[in-house]
Amino acid sequence: MIMNVAFIPVRGGSKSIPLKNIKEIHGRPLVYWTVAAACDCRSIDKVYVATDSKEIRLCVEKFCSEDYKRFGKVSVVDRSAESASDTASTELAMIEFAKAHRFDNIVLIQATSPMLTGADLDNGFNAFSVKDTDSVLSVVPQKRFIWTLDNEGNATAQNYDVNNRPRRQDFEEYYVENGAFYITSRKDLLATGCRLSGNIRISLMSEDTYYEIDEPSDWTVTQALMEKREQKEEKPDASTASESNKPEEKEDRKELKYKMFLTDCDGCMTDGGMYYSEKGDELKKFNTRDGVAFRLLRERGIITGVITGEDVALNKRRCEKLKIDVLAPGCTDKVACINRLCATYNVKPEEVVYIGDDIADKDAIEFVGFGCCPADAAADIRAVAALVTKAKGGEGVIREVAEMVLNL
Repeated sequence: MIMNVAFIPVRGGSKSIPLKNIKEIHGRPLVYWTVAAACDCRSIDKVYVATDSKEIRLCVEKFCSEDYKRFGKVSVVDRSAESASDTASTELAMIEFAKAHRFDNIVLIQATSPMLTGADLDNGFNAFSVKDTDSVLSVVPQKRFIWTLDNEGNATAQNYDVNNRPRRQDFEEYYVENGAFYITSRKDLLATGCRLSGNIRISLMSEDTYYEIDEPSDWTVTQALMEKREQKEEKPDASTASESNKPEEKEDRKELKYKMFLTDCDGCMTDGGMYYSEKGDELKKFNTRDGVAFRLLRERGIITGVITGEDVALNKRRCEKLKIDVLAPGCTDKVACINRLCATYNVKPEEVVYIGDDIADKDAIEFVGFGCCPADAAADIRAVAALVTKAKGGEGVIREVAEMVLNL
């Protein structure tokens, strides 16, 4: 049986904020939040907090003993003075721990990222489980105007043309480490001495998790973000509130298992054929029943999207007509795209439906909670799909899967 452990190194010698790891933020010690996230992660079997500080040890043991049901898988272990020095790398502490303990995979969690959640970590382990993945790191998607300076102080735009300034929303995303977590195997950690190695995947987190707490100003910003998140979680949905005033009109509907419904385009929404007019115009045949399916999904609050390797206007027009929430054209890594959408919409991969028909869809079908394919999909895809529809591509595949999802 595979054993996954969380490793949270916390030292007592912080200079910028003395004993910051047990300083209260949002009513709890800083380290409390990441320990709680690790305990809430279903993929983690054991949580280790490594420290050189007696005060930190007592603090962690205290809040764990007060809620043993939640924190029962936590152990506090010693960290050597060498690995806790100002100049020591985190890898030194990880390797010290790995040599003393037996496990298969390790997730390094930084206590300075209190916005981390158990769902974020589960998303990370889902990415780690994708075939041929050796390491995973958490990142935040960014769309910003980047500039650099030369030796003479002259500035140059790095990711856009100053004479053709794009809208921020039209920028291609890049990804920034937020330092929240890193996943690798014990074997690779000991072999390379590094938290990341081999084939590396990313796991996206929300933009609010951009900040690590290193300076007092970071503390202020993160405290405000945590308060904002709590208010959002506690605030009743407006539509629910209005319905509660009219109980006789409220429809009794069970909560749906899946929150996001994604599909490839060609071979799923269409029959995969490419039709051309005498003028050379490309034509595609879509099924009207699938159009109704997207409407039914939207009415039940399910996020809908199309992820396709093609980048053509025809697909965009169809998605706009059907009021589909997300269109990801020209996509070459569908798992990374799904991960990004999960982070954006606060949805877990296991709450996602994905329909694909060919080799480019295989990893995505295996990654999500309910991977499906049409009856005429490639043999390798039919072999891994949780559902092979009765319909062939373009013959109502979306409708068939949607009706099943809505009635689960």
